[in-house]
Amino acid sequence: MKTNANEILKNHGMSVTSSRQLILNLFFAQKEGALKHSDIEKQLAELDRVTIYRTLQIFCEKGLIHSIPGNDGVTRYALCHDDCGGGAHHDNHVHFYCIQCGTTQC
Repeated sequence: MKTNANEILKNHGMSVTSSRQLILNLFFAQKEGALKHSDIEKQLAELDRVTIYRTLQIFCEKGLIHSIPGNDGVTRYALCHDDCGGGAHHDNHVHFYCIQCGTTQC
């Protein structure tokens, strides 16, 4: 996946907003595992919960990220691969949860 947030947002039919750029860039910077809503809140304290939630929802709908339901009841989110699109995720793969470090990996 390309890492230019503006270009990716436009290519997926979304308007470019500062909150979308911040959240998408956070996913690009994420080296290990998937992100929880609370992880994003901690790292991007300037954004409110509702903005983060709505951004995650639209990113899922447009095929930028996919959701990973956790055994703990917490949903995590990870970047999709290039072949995902709006309403057509190809995320039917195994997700591993590390009990030592607490990360979820695709």
